[in-house]
Amino acid sequence: MNAAVRLSVSSLRAHKRRFAGTFLAVFLGVAFLAGTLVMGDTLRAGFDSMFGSATSGTDAVVRSADAITTPGESQGVRQPVDTALVNTLEQVPGVAAAAPDIEGAGQLVGKNGKPIGGKGPPTLAGNWITDAKLNPYQLAEGRAPQKSGEVVVNRGAAKKGNLKIGDTTTLRTPDPVKVTIVGLATFGGEDGMAQVTFTGMTRADAEKYLTARPGEAASIKVRAGPGVSEKELVERLTPVLPKGVEAITGQASAQENTDMISSQFLTLFTTFLLVFSGIALLVATFSIHNTFAIVVAQRTRENALLRALGASRRQVTATTLIEATAVAVTASAAGLAGGIGIAAGLQALFPAIGFPFPDGDLVISALSMTLPLAVGIVVCLGSALLPAARAGRTAPLAALRETAVDTSGASRIRAVTGMGLAALAVATTLSGVLVSPSLWMAGLGAVLALVAFVVLGPVASTTAVRVLGGPLDTLRGVTGGLARRNALRSPKRTAATASALMIGVAVVSLFTVFGASLKATMDQTVSRSFAGDVAVSTPSFGAGGSGLSPRLAGAIQQLPEVDTAVGLGRGVAKVDGKGRALTVTDPIALERTFDLGKVDGSLRALGTDGMAITRTEADKQHLTTGDRAQLTFTDGKKQAFTVRAVYGQSELAGDYVITRAAWAPHRTQDSDTLVAVSFKDGVNTDAGKAAVQKVADRYGNPEVQTRSEYARSSAGGIDMMLTLVYALLALAVLIALLGIANTLTLAIHERTRELGLLRAVGQTRPQLRAMVRWESVLVAAFGTVGGLGLGAFLGWVLVKASDGASDSAFAFAIPPAQLAIVALVGLSAGALAGLRPARRAARLDVLRAIATE
Repeated sequence: MNAAVRLSVSSLRAHKRRFAGTFLAVFLGVAFLAGTLVMGDTLRAGFDSMFGSATSGTDAVVRSADAITTPGESQGVRQPVDTALVNTLEQVPGVAAAAPDIEGAGQLVGKNGKPIGGKGPPTLAGNWITDAKLNPYQLAEGRAPQKSGEVVVNRGAAKKGNLKIGDTTTLRTPDPVKVTIVGLATFGGEDGMAQVTFTGMTRADAEKYLTARPGEAASIKVRAGPGVSEKELVERLTPVLPKGVEAITGQASAQENTDMISSQFLTLFTTFLLVFSGIALLVATFSIHNTFAIVVAQRTRENALLRALGASRRQVTATTLIEATAVAVTASAAGLAGGIGIAAGLQALFPAIGFPFPDGDLVISALSMTLPLAVGIVVCLGSALLPAARAGRTAPLAALRETAVDTSGASRIRAVTGMGLAALAVATTLSGVLVSPSLWMAGLGAVLALVAFVVLGPVASTTAVRVLGGPLDTLRGVTGGLARRNALRSPKRTAATASALMIGVAVVSLFTVFGASLKATMDQTVSRSFAGDVAVSTPSFGAGGSGLSPRLAGAIQQLPEVDTAVGLGRGVAKVDGKGRALTVTDPIALERTFDLGKVDGSLRALGTDGMAITRTEADKQHLTTGDRAQLTFTDGKKQAFTVRAVYGQSELAGDYVITRAAWAPHRTQDSDTLVAVSFKDGVNTDAGKAAVQKVADRYGNPEVQTRSEYARSSAGGIDMMLTLVYALLALAVLIALLGIANTLTLAIHERTRELGLLRAVGQTRPQLRAMVRWESVLVAAFGTVGGLGLGAFLGWVLVKASDGASDSAFAFAIPPAQLAIVALVGLSAGALAGLRPARRAARLDVLRAIATE
């Protein structure tokens, strides 16, 4: 074994450049993984610290015990508590102070007239709590609000909106309220709680604009007196609380907030990044395996001589594995340092793009270091295992041969195995898409399809390179022909090199096709369901935004150009014990403005005790017209509702519809998510839109869009998602390019004598450089075409599986322009990867090259 170690060390010293590409591939993959884990730990610890310090003065929180959670929501809606309870709590021994916490949606408008925030995180408003220890926000500049119309805003929101103390602006609650900024606040020492915006009002204003009725609050915060612990305080408060109201410790409340951030943002964010780390490492696996396979092939005679001199198979195998271990350990260790650098860079970058990365040192846990290190070593050693075993099987007589013959591409066993896997992948995929829709089955089929592509790569590469390289004979003459023949020389090597790029291109194509399909689905949904002429909405998603004023639809209805204006509000209730979202609207106007499909029963007779539901939901709940269901609202009141209509489509109208009169007794902060407007016959769309915009300007200036504009804006978040995906996948493509460059560099070393002979018989340096570059382009073309085909197939699978697993109908769309750009980028990347190997080949000394053994 000592001899094997000495040989490995000598080989690494003599051939450092051979492993440069492998080192970089492992380094980048490990750095991305380590950076993601460190960043996640740091964010988690930062939010823990921020919430802990912000709520350090709150020892107990009194709130409703029950929450109604609808599907897809992680945090439920709770019943308000009576603010009169504050007086009772203040009389409890051990209570130093108690204050109501009135909270609702409130979106500030910046100096430029555009709303601040609304792109996911909540935009909150509430009463400014005068007890500094109970208030999670600390006054940093100015003073607290003292009269109606005065507000304190968090400093981060003020910076985004270019607002300062003394400025007057609009606060959407959703009714527009003119406010004057008198103070700026911080949260736990930061300019805000991540991207959440907060506006603090007087208690009277908060009750007026944020609650349905005065005397209600989201919760009551309680501070303990000296010597009273949080747990003891909760025990003292519990006996005086009315039924349905509970007290929890301030620490438990802070933990709930941290868990909410973790479940809604951090977990999703880090999981998203970890997926791309996995893709990068998968691409690196192909590049690493290819490098060691080429190195082993080039050292066939060397290994055979070692065997002839008495080295055992185990020693020859160990030599290769020791080299792989040395590269793996050094590259992974460097990757850990790179990952810490990435996390530090993001910590500095996030505030610049508007996301406050909590202050504090980077949190580097044992898991964040050991996991990427282990993954990097395992990936590198696993990739080198087969080449190492092949090296150990080298026969001593191979020392007499000049080169080894590569017949892997023509292997009948490989072809049969690959076709069998492809057939199984198609069968599994179609079963999960068409027979019994299942995302898990479709996902398994997609994985099998990827494996089949990899197995069939060497079989397909010969035909693919001949077809793709055919035009080169005409366009580039002898140079093009030589490039094509070089790519054909080792089908397995060509396929392995192209596979890394294929995976990157496939994932890019998958998301491109899925994104285009989501846009087509949104357009189809609006076209099919929305029969109006214009839509009034607020440009927000997630928990952000304040919605639209419920009075807006009525004001638009008064316009002479308008036939029907209907607002869609949102509420929640338990339907027979299960949390469900309710659409609150005028059902008669809804039927005139939206295509609801076939309607059984009548939407005109809902009244205050009737509801309409979709046919899908009716089947799930085993309900039909005339049946009764028990609705439990957030105020705790229960009422039996009769199903008076069952309709077919639900994309925009929702699954449950009740009237505004039925919702009014139970409403909290009322708002609409959309106002759909239909014009009278003969009214020009532009003229009608202008008239509606004038009315909308009085209600906080929401967007007024035509039907097609509304469909495009609804899908606007998809482009943002794709941009992030492309940026992250750039790492995988970069690793694939390193693999192509490394393979060509090693191939040039292998073909040194051949290149020297070509130069000796008259090939010029430019011709030699062009030959190597075109070989690189051919390999990239093979990977790109395969990736486009696989990505389009997987995109279709994902769309169809989502269609089968969802109530909504998904449309499949292939965007030719975007996929053409992906293909162009893949080919350009191939040309770029060939530049350095081409320059190196052109610098070879002709006589020395011919004399090379």
